[in-house]
Amino acid sequence: MTYQQPAEWQPHSACWLAYPYEPAWWLEDLAGAQLEFMALLKQIGRSEKLEILVPDQATGDQVLAELANLPGRCHLLPYGDIWLRDIGAVFVQSDQGELAANVFAWNGWGNKYLMPHDHTVSRAIAEVLAIPVREFPLILEGGAIEVDGAGTCLTTRSCLSDRNPHLTEAEINDLLGTAYGVDTIFWLDQGLLNDHTDGHIDTIARFIAPGTVMYMLPSGTTDPNTQVLLEIERQLASFQDRQGKILQLVPIPSPGLVKDVRGEIMPASYLNFYIANNQVLVPLYGSDQDQAALQAIAPHFPTRKTIGLPAKSILGGGGAFHCITQQQPQVKC
Repeated sequence: MTYQQPAEWQPHSACWLAYPYEPAWWLEDLAGAQLEFMALLKQIGRSEKLEILVPDQATGDQVLAELANLPGRCHLLPYGDIWLRDIGAVFVQSDQGELAANVFAWNGWGNKYLMPHDHTVSRAIAEVLAIPVREFPLILEGGAIEVDGAGTCLTTRSCLSDRNPHLTEAEINDLLGTAYGVDTIFWLDQGLLNDHTDGHIDTIARFIAPGTVMYMLPSGTTDPNTQVLLEIERQLASFQDRQGKILQLVPIPSPGLVKDVRGEIMPASYLNFYIANNQVLVPLYGSDQDQAALQAIAPHFPTRKTIGLPAKSILGGGGAFHCITQQQPQVKC
């Protein structure tokens, strides 16, 4: 039996998220993160069922009350914080239509953020759904991998290689091939400045169709990622699959220079969008490029409505919309 992770634009039966609750992880902006989280939650609920981790029953009752009649349920599963893309189960589907959960080794984003219970979340979700667990001897967060559903995968050396210095790139490729059902793996070198994840692919390059990658070009003369973004473009243009086919590339503007309340540069990316069943939900940061980015993204999702929502408070915790969501594929029986 073989397994594959479907592309994100293929149908979902649900979306998994986790409510932000711990002030220590959010400095002075937990309330802002909660407001942005609930706005995203309500929007996703218009497309697909919501599966929400909450820290206690009172929070669950409050969340469901705010959701009103949108489809969803809450789960009292222990978790550290909201980064379900990384700590949650990576759902895959077998060639016989069976849903399963990939579970990888965990080290808290390179031993930087060791939050309680994060290492147990993926198995707990699999138990809720009563689906098989597929365990792999690879330290990996879900946001480090991007697939097109047709056998091609993108990742970064700054994250995946550095997490697994005991493995060669070829050995990692073999594990990814089995875990994700891919046979072509393209490696970029590095991600954005001050990215807590050390270069997760979902902030720098996203598949929007088989063999088609959306990426960012630098905006303005003060863009802190100018050289990195130009190098990403160069590398993407050089990739060829086993048949010699090159990637189709779609550029969008970057947010440019975005700073937090302390004046520190933030790893803001419009590519950290979530592709829901009938929407594309794009994080916005109060940048002059917000509307230009929406206009650049929308034509490439003609069957979905492209919607921008504020995400700067969530970004203060380390990521944006893709980082806090995990789609559950609708299995083909």
